[in-house]
Amino acid sequence: MHPNPIYRPDDQARNLALARERAFGTLAVSADGPPLLSHVPFLLSDDGTTAELHLVRSNPIARALSEPRPARLAVTGPDGYISPDWYGMDHQVPTWNYVAVHLAGRLERLPQDQMRDMLDRQSDAYETRLLPKPVWRVDKMPADALDKLLRMILPFRLHIEDVQGTWKFSQNKPEAARTGAADLLERSEFGAGTAALAALMRDWQG
Repeated sequence: MHPNPIYRPDDQARNLALARERAFGTLAVSADGPPLLSHVPFLLSDDGTTAELHLVRSNPIARALSEPRPARLAVTGPDGYISPDWYGMDHQVPTWNYVAVHLAGRLERLPQDQMRDMLDRQSDAYETRLLPKPVWRVDKMPADALDKLLRMILPFRLHIEDVQGTWKFSQNKPEAARTGAADLLERSEFGAGTAALAALMRDWQG
């Protein structure tokens, strides 16, 4: 997380809302050597205290998790490069604006018999975002194919103990400079979701 508190509003509801909406992040677990990373969809509980996810049995994190271990789930929102020319001010430097939320806690493997229920709830949660498309459900799979799939994946739960967010929108600049940069950012494609980031820069109320 960015160390400057101006970019870290004390608003857990906003942080959790972003994580719930994105529903996808980078899972990190410490290990001998470099940290183990995996990119995973997840379900955040209504109260924001747990995130449920599954991993392929051969995933290094799954193999390393013989008992609960500390873990972090990093969720990113829109991001983009900000040119110093866009502020209309002298003596500025390049920067990168972005949104990121980290969910940290203890990751545990769940009993294998919970995998089917998790898979049902995950697919329902994601499919209902595509309405009015008919909702795809797990029971549409042939029984033998489903059995094979369920043997290949493992259920996990992250017990969330800390939530931190960085919402970096050039808040350290005058409003006119920030909104001017947002207008030019919206025309740029140097980043991910630059139009959404520009809107947040204009409308931000920290």
